[in-house]
Amino acid sequence: MAEYTPMMKQYFEIKKQYPDTILMFRLGDFYEMFFDDAKTASNELELVLTGRDCGQEERAPMCGVPYHAADSYIAKLVSRGYKVAVCEQTEDPALAKGIVKRDVTRVITPGTVIESTMLDESKNNYLGCICVKGEKIGVGFADVSTGKVSASEFALKGGSKDVINELGKFMPKEVLINSEVLKLTDVTDYIKYKLDNATCELSDDEKFDEHFAQDLLKKHFDDEQIIAASQNKAAACAVAAMLDYLSAVQKNDLQNIRKIDFYAEDSFMNLDISALRNLEITETLRSREKRGSLLWVLDKAKTSMGKRMLRSWIERPLLNIGGITKRHNAVKELTDSPLLCDDIISLLDGCQDLERLITRISYSNANARELRALSFTLKRMPEIKEKLSPCKCDLLKSTGAGIKPLESLTELIDKAIVDEPPLTVREGGMIQEGFNAELDELRDIVKNGKGYLADIQLREQERTGIKKLKIGYNRVFGYYIEVSNSFKELVPDDYIRKQTLVNCERYITQELKELESKVLGAQERIAGLEYEIFDKIREKAAENLNDIQQNANCVATLDVLCSFAKTATANNYVCPEMNAGTEIVIKEGRHPVVEKMIDYPFVPNDTVLDNTENLCAIITGPNMAGKSTYMRQVALICLMAQAGSFVPAQSARLCIVDGIFTRIGASDDLASGSSTFMVEMSEVADILKTATSKSLIIFDEIGRGTSTYDGMSIAQAVLEYAADKRKIGAKTLFATHYHELTELESKIPGVKNYNIAVKKRGDNITFLRRIIPGCADGSYGVEVAKLAGVPNTVVERAKVILKDIVSLSGRPIIFEDKSNSDDDQLSFANGETDAVREKLESIDINTLTPIESMQILYELISMI
Repeated sequence: MAEYTPMMKQYFEIKKQYPDTILMFRLGDFYEMFFDDAKTASNELELVLTGRDCGQEERAPMCGVPYHAADSYIAKLVSRGYKVAVCEQTEDPALAKGIVKRDVTRVITPGTVIESTMLDESKNNYLGCICVKGEKIGVGFADVSTGKVSASEFALKGGSKDVINELGKFMPKEVLINSEVLKLTDVTDYIKYKLDNATCELSDDEKFDEHFAQDLLKKHFDDEQIIAASQNKAAACAVAAMLDYLSAVQKNDLQNIRKIDFYAEDSFMNLDISALRNLEITETLRSREKRGSLLWVLDKAKTSMGKRMLRSWIERPLLNIGGITKRHNAVKELTDSPLLCDDIISLLDGCQDLERLITRISYSNANARELRALSFTLKRMPEIKEKLSPCKCDLLKSTGAGIKPLESLTELIDKAIVDEPPLTVREGGMIQEGFNAELDELRDIVKNGKGYLADIQLREQERTGIKKLKIGYNRVFGYYIEVSNSFKELVPDDYIRKQTLVNCERYITQELKELESKVLGAQERIAGLEYEIFDKIREKAAENLNDIQQNANCVATLDVLCSFAKTATANNYVCPEMNAGTEIVIKEGRHPVVEKMIDYPFVPNDTVLDNTENLCAIITGPNMAGKSTYMRQVALICLMAQAGSFVPAQSARLCIVDGIFTRIGASDDLASGSSTFMVEMSEVADILKTATSKSLIIFDEIGRGTSTYDGMSIAQAVLEYAADKRKIGAKTLFATHYHELTELESKIPGVKNYNIAVKKRGDNITFLRRIIPGCADGSYGVEVAKLAGVPNTVVERAKVILKDIVSLSGRPIIFEDKSNSDDDQLSFANGETDAVREKLESIDINTLTPIESMQILYELISMI
């Protein structure tokens, strides 16, 4: 069998090292892909599949993309879950002997992208890592494009839910796991079905070894970080495995990652994925768009860094009153000083993404345009710092103090780099005239080369007296001096004979050789020298990595605070009064999103919740009247306050809420085989297991997914459990259509009834949107059906059926609290219940209609 060509052998040797990637192999001005990689890329990128001679009878399948446009093609492949290995020529083809040396310079995967063209500027791009170590689950999340790393750990028992919640917040594009995680099927199913095409990779277990982690982290971080890692061993193992993976694909030392944020479960408000989804914090529930979410309302940020930080603040509200108050004070100072706020916003507008710029610079991937962008943004730092100098609140003062002007770096970049440099860095055109003497001379040679030759020719004619002496050029001998035979005796001794022709002789001189070398090599040398100069400037910028990252954090913080201030001013928000007690007292509260989406005035409402007399509010009233909006607005006001924002209300006195838990709406999970009711009960179970007396719980229509009395029983039991201080004792908003539950106000301490006011005229109803004390006089379901456009025949028939059911049902059912009774079950062990037993045994529940069920129930009640 014929051998493969030398080039194809080289390809196979490199491909063997990266078998799970699409290998982009640099050939001249193209990245080529071969064999199966070519077929895949051809299909995914809609490229023409061609062939190349490879030394075999059949040509190798091949497709390629231009090197200067490769990023867009790589982005498509990565977005579809592929890994791409970029193989470059590592030596100058003109100087190579034999096959040009090539090697993979980096591997691009969904979780390790740093190219700005492949990233969403408003979101972090996380690589995730999960490992089980003993009785702990360690999790880590790293955004290599910004250098941010966060990590935590949870108890193995029951920890899957916590891990899923963290995955839901960070939304990694790629997840690494150790073999033990495969046993946590709920976690792996979540990654597989819920993480928006995230890839999952099983890494070698030795990469998660504690000794391996300890050695790797010691090489990378300072003593303070090592101490923190020793106190979070499972989390540290996850971080070490991530860094090892990142180093392998990035082919560098990850110098932009210098800090790990080890956070505990109680560092931030507990917002599980249900709460994030149901409250529509960053995207809407149905369309998953930003418009219509809380983030959409609050986001007035001018910079990419600010947008990412804003998202982080509202997804992870604080629990520390001191930290919250600092943010509120800063927002207040900015709202009280609108000119200052506007000046800062003007300076922030147009600032480039310092976090991602310095990452690309430190990894030697930035081009000259990005250096100019860095300089443009850094030049605004002194003025921003000056604007903040008179500020009185701690957060604005510390933010101003933390800004590093770096004026010498901006001066260097401005002097060295042209105003509008090219995208490429290997073809020249980047460096200013006057910055480097050798470069200026080379450019002058290229520009004035013919002039230099004319000067030499004139000078040599005068020196030798040979008036017909001339300078010529050919490819074989280069530049030469030509003298006719009749003037040979006048040729000086320093001329070196190069060629003899019939009528003349050709010579060279040392000066001509030097000029030839300069002119012919000048253009090539210009490109090489410009890159050398540029690379040194890029290295100089990278030396300021820590200061630039600090500036990025200061700019992002300031951007978020200004965004909060502008939103507060525009929407008439107030500064909440935070307290260490248990009260939530909101006067004229509004839903921040709904009021922006409607074209009529929003009806505000008051709220009083505490851990004593106003522990639980049972809210009744018709569908569409505003129960869900009201409950959500209370949750959002608490969340906004603890994120540092002002809130939509006339006034708000708020305690710290350690978690917001929601059970709202009807949805199934077909992928995991769970029905709507099973999903509802699973979420209820999680809430009852996790919530504390400091939590805020929202229950919207518990028990609607099963039969009436089953649902009512569950709803009452859940409400009793949430309100019982021996169990949870959490502040709870409980919306229901089970009007029977309103009887609990007189039976359970702290339970209060509220309803949505409705005005009824005949068959027509008007929703007043006001929350008032007391229970509703009905659900008005038939009337709502009419409003929704249900045919009138159906509506009228529903009214008749409703009257029959009400008349048959007799009296409302309320289940007595048997929690302190020794006998928790109704007994049929006495003679008094024999008739009831016989009646029950005679019933075939599979053949009953709803009306027959109600009739039998009425008979049983009468018998009892």
